[in-house]
Amino acid sequence: MPTDATPRYRRVLLKLSGEALMGGGDYGIDPAVLRRIALELIEVQALGVQLAVVIGGGNIFRGAGLARAGMDRVSADHMGMLATVINALAMQDALESLGLHARVMSALQINEVCEDYIRRRAIRHLEKGRVVLFAAGTGNPFFTTDTAASLRAIEIGADVLLKATKVNGVYTADPVKDPTATRYTRLSYDKVLNDRLQVMDATAIVMCRDNNLPLQVFNLHNHGDLLRILGGDDVGTVVSND
Repeated sequence: MPTDATPRYRRVLLKLSGEALMGGGDYGIDPAVLRRIALELIEVQALGVQLAVVIGGGNIFRGAGLARAGMDRVSADHMGMLATVINALAMQDALESLGLHARVMSALQINEVCEDYIRRRAIRHLEKGRVVLFAAGTGNPFFTTDTAASLRAIEIGADVLLKATKVNGVYTADPVKDPTATRYTRLSYDKVLNDRLQVMDATAIVMCRDNNLPLQVFNLHNHGDLLRILGGDDVGTVVSND
């Protein structure tokens, strides 16, 4: 996308999985991957786009998985929320080491390390050109970070929710297992729900549908796709009410 072009969206929320930060490892954060993602976010911000980010915590703890292993679900989900705070702090450090101002806002009160989530303050940070990193999900157990991303995107008035994944969109089947699987370029929210397509959890999809928030799914590992989306290119899969 040319630097003098007008981006398609004014304000976006990017949903990253915690696993995206692992790189080739089995656990934790790969500093090289963290820096690469931070550099792409800086390119987005340089276009004048107001950028908010929700990062999952699956590279450290996943609440649902711990619960299936026998842990109390509420305790497990709280551990997962704290994992997202760790990831958000890591991303904040990566961005600020490259000269971009960022703020971590947590749904849980951890005042010593980050700000509390306050909607009006988050919008003010965005208006001042800061990247806002929303941590700790919704602050409630039994809700995924996908739902948190949908909720925060709606609250801040984002023009689109961008979900970064390992594949370049939504397919008719798992493209790794089924070589005949084809990519959808556009989908309706109702089809996602009716066909049980694995895009986001149902609560997140319903929130996007009912609030008319478009969702675009793309491959985080295709360098430049994020900028191409902002330029209006046909990247990944767009899910909307149209």
